[in-house]
Amino acid sequence: MKTNCIKYIGVAILLATATMAFAKGGVIYTGELAKHVKGYSGPTPLKITVEKGKITKIEAEASKESPRYYRMAQKKVFPQYIGKTVDEAINLKPDGATGATYSSKAIVENIKLGLSNYKKSAKSTSTKKSKKRR
Repeated sequence: MKTNCIKYIGVAILLATATMAFAKGGVIYTGELAKHVKGYSGPTPLKITVEKGKITKIEAEASKESPRYYRMAQKKVFPQYIGKTVDEAINLKPDGATGATYSSKAIVENIKLGLSNYKKSAKSTSTKKSKKRR
């Protein structure tokens, strides 16, 4: 019971912090959000950094993917997103790495889920601010 309570408090704090970060940009962690997204060997969590509405960095977190193939997918997919706005990135249809198809698809899905959630949270935050001003 105590463990579950602590987990819920931790998740609430994480979500509150993430929501505040969305207003100015921030780091999106897809671990919980996209835990159902699997590459060849399991989940492929990412950290996506957004600054001034553009993607500036994408980092792969620990994964059970084969390091060789996961690196191939990262090297092919990540650069296609860097410098793009959130909307451009959500609509992007990137090329995946030949031979690392599952990892590439998982990375793309993680990015799209993370950015869609970012956009939704940013919209929700700006709607709340505009309602307060009235």
